[in-house]
Amino acid sequence: MKKIELEIVALSHSITQTHSYAVVLGEVNGLRRLPIVIGGFEAQAIAVALERMQPSRPLTHDLFANFMSTFNIDLVEVIIYKLEEGIFFAKLVCQNDGEAVEIDSRTSDALAMAVRASCRIFTYENILETAGLYLDQNEEGSETSAADISQSHATVSNTGSVSDKDLKSMSLDDLNKLLQQVLEQEDYVRAINIRDEIKNRKK
Repeated sequence: MKKIELEIVALSHSITQTHSYAVVLGEVNGLRRLPIVIGGFEAQAIAVALERMQPSRPLTHDLFANFMSTFNIDLVEVIIYKLEEGIFFAKLVCQNDGEAVEIDSRTSDALAMAVRASCRIFTYENILETAGLYLDQNEEGSETSAADISQSHATVSNTGSVSDKDLKSMSLDDLNKLLQQVLEQEDYVRAINIRDEIKNRKK
């Protein structure tokens, strides 16, 4: 199965769901985006590493990275290898004394480790085709800083009044228009819900 390389292009805070975050992975040399809902702690852990900040004491992911470095274990790559009932599965591909070892991991933890190790991130075509979103060529994601992640001050937009129940009553055309609106607002958490409703209609 062909692997597709991804990179972290944004950390998104939901403007409609409190304490909800998404890490947005972009297809290298492509237009598809793969948003994955993560917790606030994991979002902050990724943001801290992206911003190259140095906490006064090591975070959990820093501790694990230091442990691996001390014992000469290299994190070669992270692979998001499965999507099951909306849950992404990932593994760390590590190397020690020429021996490769795969370690199962939550995707959010795997990404937090990937940033610290500056290693490559991959997934498979079927996962990107199922859960990915297409963005316009002129639309660019922006990384959110650790300071932004630690604050919950986002305002609710007009789309915030649309509940999951309302999504089911909307036409397919309206859902596609709403999807583009929330993507422009970088509310990837909300975009995931709308995307799933569109895909359910097409089954």
